Amino acid sequence: MLRFDHVGVVVDDLDAATAFFLALGFEREGGAMVEGEIVDRINGLDGVRADFVMVRTPDRTGKLELVKYHAPADPDGPHPWPANRFGFRHICIEVEGLDAIVDGLRESGFDTVGEVCDYGNVYRLCYVRGLEGLIVELAERITA
Repeated sequence: MLRFDHVGVVVDDLDAATAFFLALGFEREGGAMVEGEIVDRINGLDGVRADFVMVRTPDRTGKLELVKYHAPADPDGPHPWPANRFGFRHICIEVEGLDAIVDGLRESGFDTVGEVCDYGNVYRLCYVRGLEGLIVELAERITA
């Protein structure tokens, strides 16, 4: 059996990242601090100490693990990479009321990467630049 469980997102400000995703409609599922030999071995790092918060969609089909590493620290910090950078680049969330959500995010200091556009007659789409350079795609089904 294959089942998608979650996506891990490393952040510097765990509280702000949690608030960002809660504002998008995610629900907090739990969290904890992790450290120790097993955590070091899984991460391939020495001296790991990290806090994490799990958030999930209300329909329970998707989860994000938001992680703040206290040790070892990333010496480079966050990078607001462009949308075409190799690797995992964004997550997509299907929403209702996309325009109102974008307005609310803009009031909170976040903005779209490009424009809000209709993709054919199927979706209204946009990329939002979230905390620490994260890109979140918002998708609203267009009803005919």
